[in-house]
Amino acid sequence: MTVPRENDLLTERVIGFAIEVHRSLGPGLLESAYEECLCFELKQKGIPFKRQVFLPVIYKSVRLDCG
Repeated sequence: MTVPRENDLLTERVIGFAIEVHRSLGPGLLESAYEECLCFELKQKGIPFKRQVFLPVIYKSVRLDCG
């Protein structure tokens, strides 16, 4: 039996919060509504996070700063 790593436990918690938000709000809202509620949950639980971080995407050998 292996002991879960700290990142695995954090990942599990964050996924749980996301599921809780979706169950509470239901389907059909804009992504921004779910994001705002998830950020609220993370703040309440004292989990640091960054919003809408830009990451480079390589598309057909071209670097795009969009994702």
